[in-house]
Amino acid sequence: IHLYVFIITLTTSSPHLGFHLIPRLSAVVPESCLLIVVGLLVGGLIKVIGEEPPVLDSQLFFLCLLPPIILDAGYFLPIRPFTENVGTILVFAVIGTLWNAFFMGGLLYALCQIESVGLSGVDLLACLLFGSIVSAVDPVAVLAVFEEIHINELVHILVFGESLLNDAVTVVLYNLFEEFSKVGTVTVLDVFLGVVCFFVVSLGGVLVGAIYGFLAAFTSRFTSHTRVIEPLFVFLYSYMAYLSSEMFHLSGIMALIACGVVMRPYVEANISHKSYTTIKYFLKMWSSVSETLIFIFLGVSTVAGPHAWNWTFVITTVILCLVSRVLGVIGLTFIINKFRIVKLTKKDQFIVAYGGLRGAIAFSLGYLLSNSHQMRNLFLTAIITVIFFTVFVQGMTIRPLVELLAVKKKKESKPSINEEIHTEFLDHLLTGVEGVCGHYGHYHWKEKLNRFNKTYVKRWLIAGENFKEPELIAFYRKMELKQAIMMVESGQLPSVLPSTISMQNIQPRAIPRVSKKREEEIRRILRANLQNNKQKVSYNKGIWLKLNMSHYLTVPANRESPRPGVRRVRFESGLSV
Repeated sequence: IHLYVFIITLTTSSPHLGFHLIPRLSAVVPESCLLIVVGLLVGGLIKVIGEEPPVLDSQLFFLCLLPPIILDAGYFLPIRPFTENVGTILVFAVIGTLWNAFFMGGLLYALCQIESVGLSGVDLLACLLFGSIVSAVDPVAVLAVFEEIHINELVHILVFGESLLNDAVTVVLYNLFEEFSKVGTVTVLDVFLGVVCFFVVSLGGVLVGAIYGFLAAFTSRFTSHTRVIEPLFVFLYSYMAYLSSEMFHLSGIMALIACGVVMRPYVEANISHKSYTTIKYFLKMWSSVSETLIFIFLGVSTVAGPHAWNWTFVITTVILCLVSRVLGVIGLTFIINKFRIVKLTKKDQFIVAYGGLRGAIAFSLGYLLSNSHQMRNLFLTAIITVIFFTVFVQGMTIRPLVELLAVKKKKESKPSINEEIHTEFLDHLLTGVEGVCGHYGHYHWKEKLNRFNKTYVKRWLIAGENFKEPELIAFYRKMELKQAIMMVESGQLPSVLPSTISMQNIQPRAIPRVSKKREEEIRRILRANLQNNKQKVSYNKGIWLKLNMSHYLTVPANRESPRPGVRRVRFESGLSV
């Protein structure tokens, strides 16, 4: 199978490149569809020469192919939109997946009771097991399609976040219904234990991932003398988090996401720029290769078989996948919009419902069923049909539908430093407004978490005195560094160089050498001056705010006041108005 993997990877490099070189092809057909077609052709050729085509083995998928894709998604996860919509994402991931599983399982069981269908021997637990397999949205398929259509950030994070977080629900339901099918009876205690198992699997995976994330950040403190091994620790601790979670039957996907999210801000503050570039492009390359192999193996496994076809069962499964998804999104959005400030529009709901793609996770879970299971081949055939329908039909038509409905697309240009600074300013302003109103909302707890992180966590996880740097200066340095890296990678020269000066006429200027001790002394003086200036600006700003706010807020009611009843409010920074 290793030879097959090597040959398939080598032979798919040409269509992978050709796909992006032909604009007309990439504008109509998603890359995942092309890769599945290549897999069908490769499987057919292997079948013609008399060999047995390799099947997408579950161990190969879950241990080798899936982790790079999830780590890439978790490490570069946009934290701000994810945290702002985490409630909506959890509702879709947990309640939506449960609705899809039980809705499809119950109706398929009712279908099997019809004698003309010829599946009267299928029991309710087997149908619920099948419903749990095909109910979850697949992160690999969502990534492959949604990154090509450039949908707006809100819809993308809702669908992609759901596909990441519904792993815990899918794993728990799959294991429960598989065990119930063997036992044959279900009690109230079993249902209660199943609910407890869900929280243990999901929260346990997050805890394991967070522990390894902090370990990776702490280790990166001591790699300043061995920069070569810095990327190795990122990959090593991430994979250890995944394996540890799978070993204890926890959610490996949740562990990888938590590990990537936790380690990134601290690791990037410690490692060198070259290590950061290595981590970024190696993760992108690794996840791209894994994604390519997954879709090709799906095509090859379709040719390999075995299949058991039942027209009524398979077509009903495809229809129920669409109906349950649409009903679930509409019903849950009706409830969610009552609590959201930015409501989900009808267009957003349509794209969220239509973008619920299935992929290789469903196929691998179906392949894990024991060979003695009487419905295994029929379930695999129905799963492959659902995957092909969602990837080909929905994946190919979602781009024209986005254009037809004029759905808002993602802003291609990155926010400027000015926009980022004003966003941070508004966050602090809204935190103050929540404090004045006495409402402890999202911004209040975010500020508490940031203060705890700056006071205690960064002290142990960031090397040197970087954690003491003023936040605005550190943020400006980070944005400046990011812009410089982008310019170097794109091969652009700084715009300040006159176009009339040739590179040959630029003479190198002698740079005075400064000792390490003198350099540290200069840094310390500059840092102290910056801190003093920051305190002076804060003090002057406080006086200005007092003078301006005195027109609106007055002293407590026990003193003389033109507007009695107005309280004095003291902010956490010490400023009272």
